[in-house]
Amino acid sequence: MSKQTAQAPNAASEANLLEANGIAAETAARLVGEALAGADDGELFIEYRQSESLSFDNGRLKAANFDTSQGVGLRAVAGESAGYAHASEISIGAIKRLGEAVQVVKAGHSGNLAAAPARTNTHLYANANPIGAPDFAAKVKLLEEIDAYARGASDKVRQVTASLVGSWQVVEIVRADGAIYRDVRPLVRLNVAVVAGQGDRQETGSYGTGGRQGFADFVTPAAWRGIVDEAIRQAEVNLEAAPAPAGETDVVLGPGWPGILLHEAVGHGLEGDFNRRGESAFAGLMGEQVASPGITVVDDGTIADRRGSLTIDDEGTPSANTVLIEDGRLVGYMQDRQNARLMGMAPTGNGRRESYAHIPMPRMTNTYMLSGKHAPDEILASVKQGLYAASFGGGQVDITSGKFVFQCTEAYLIEDGRITRPVKGAMIIGNGPDALRRVPMIGNDMELDPGIGTCGKNGQGVPVGVGQPTLRIDKITVGGTQAA
Repeated sequence: MSKQTAQAPNAASEANLLEANGIAAETAARLVGEALAGADDGELFIEYRQSESLSFDNGRLKAANFDTSQGVGLRAVAGESAGYAHASEISIGAIKRLGEAVQVVKAGHSGNLAAAPARTNTHLYANANPIGAPDFAAKVKLLEEIDAYARGASDKVRQVTASLVGSWQVVEIVRADGAIYRDVRPLVRLNVAVVAGQGDRQETGSYGTGGRQGFADFVTPAAWRGIVDEAIRQAEVNLEAAPAPAGETDVVLGPGWPGILLHEAVGHGLEGDFNRRGESAFAGLMGEQVASPGITVVDDGTIADRRGSLTIDDEGTPSANTVLIEDGRLVGYMQDRQNARLMGMAPTGNGRRESYAHIPMPRMTNTYMLSGKHAPDEILASVKQGLYAASFGGGQVDITSGKFVFQCTEAYLIEDGRITRPVKGAMIIGNGPDALRRVPMIGNDMELDPGIGTCGKNGQGVPVGVGQPTLRIDKITVGGTQAA
């Protein structure tokens, strides 16, 4: 058990970090104004976070961690440069020291402070702290029940790992003009992984769910048993899987979580910083056809209670539903304030950071492809021989070239328009922009993932959502493990 202490906001001021730490709003605004005088943009980001995680493995509680942290970060933006300093205390002295540290960046300023973000009255999630309910003892009991249920559900189950993770984050953003923006963000996740065995062979399966809400909707027996059943099903399918064949073939992606391929292979390439610097495969293609007709991709941070949603981003900008690709044409990028200003565009509410110790940058929220017109069975029936990818694990993407490699964690052969034998070891290999042009059929069954995604960029991780309908991609390379 690890614990890091920090001063907690009291119940009356849980969304007012300045007040909870004895700092008048006027004083904070004055200090920020002095620190950013002459800069193009910037803000003071204040954060208080509680987080808890419990892991149950091999029939016992393996780890239980509770952490409380707080701190401030000050950013000064001048042209293409940004100075950033942070401290793990919330105090007038810390803010003054940060102000001195960021002065060096202002040599290239334009002298015109950017306008403040617009205000919003929208609240996309409740601000209740999920860590206290259920209490610690009830959470341990729940994990014990999950373990017992999984072992009793199948005689093939050899190992069970279950985890509960929750956090409660309060953020406060102070700008040089005195404007203050606040958000209170809950986040939870329940995950179950099993190892199933038959003879000398063992395979894994996992499933999870979560969102920006309390644990109540996820810890009912009906909810968690469904999660366990799905993890066992995946493991048992993989026990029957044969080595995947390699070669160029048609691939059908299932709905929901397979949208992680879209997120990685296409989504990152549509973030503003990569395009401003000309590092993306999509740079300079605004308004051009970059995907098959019928493909529309959006980044939507406004979906209530979703893992990737934000009432406001980490710069204070309200989140938005941003159309990125419309009917195959590139029409938008995801923008933070700095890159939007430099590109002559509007910020889209995608300025995100992992914590007060990190500088914001353009990041995805919930990125997904809209439904098309084809029934999933119709798409499968159109494939004589190919691969159906139901779920993905890890992958690698090169933003500049668009090349990607993704590992399938659940996949099947398609033979004569039908899903048949499960296969293992399949790798989807391709190029994001090229793959978008190889999509002749889009399903009418768009799903979002169950709430499990975390996105990494430049060493920072943030919660995200993905989604898509059933999708056919023609003639894409599949790396397999079947011996020649």
